[in-house]
Amino acid sequence: MSAVQDFLNQKAVDVRAAGRYSLASRFDMTGNRRVFACRTSRVSPFQMLVAAPVLAPLGERVISHFGEFGKLDGWISDTIENGFLIDLNVTGDQRAKLADKLEWLEKRQNDPSVIDVRKQQRVIPEDPHTTLLLADGTALTCFAIDVSPSGAAVSADIEVEIGTRLAVGRTVGQVVRRFDEGFAVRFDDLQNPAKLEEAIRPTSALTFAAHSFRTWQANRSARTLRESPAPAQYGNAS
Repeated sequence: MSAVQDFLNQKAVDVRAAGRYSLASRFDMTGNRRVFACRTSRVSPFQMLVAAPVLAPLGERVISHFGEFGKLDGWISDTIENGFLIDLNVTGDQRAKLADKLEWLEKRQNDPSVIDVRKQQRVIPEDPHTTLLLADGTALTCFAIDVSPSGAAVSADIEVEIGTRLAVGRTVGQVVRRFDEGFAVRFDDLQNPAKLEEAIRPTSALTFAAHSFRTWQANRSARTLRESPAPAQYGNAS
């Protein structure tokens, strides 16, 4: 039995908490640790199963931070598709506080009277893993932190500039902001609020997005030609 399967059989809380993490082997161009977004799916006072965009080998140290739990350090003890299991390295007092927090979160999750008003505006996808497609045709996996009709927050193993054209799943837009865990994409068109999950799904996204990029590039070229001044006319020298 794998460590993940063993953990799933143990007493723990199924809780989705958004957070960020860094790995001992990932650094940016300035030598600082790269930070990525992540989300818990199951947590106990001893271990935590996390969905993440960038994986690492067993034994690698992970530093994570969650609004619900604060800072949690540990080591990767097992991996799954698009995620890993962390053995938490916490003190006895921290473990006791975490146990109390998990008990409270479980009660809150089971209370239908608790409403998250923010979810009316932004959706946290059931499956956060999808595909990024860049204008040059490069495709890579990414982690959708949240999505709204006008855009999405994304974490991926790539550093992009503001203004970069790309597609999140099948929806095309451009990067408008960067933050520690990733970047924000503003969609070219407002999406149907009832179909946000579908809008960022990678199914047939490459064909759709490639077509959208070609259309956008063609429209941009045509607009540039219309706006460019007519070339000066020169007579033949005699």
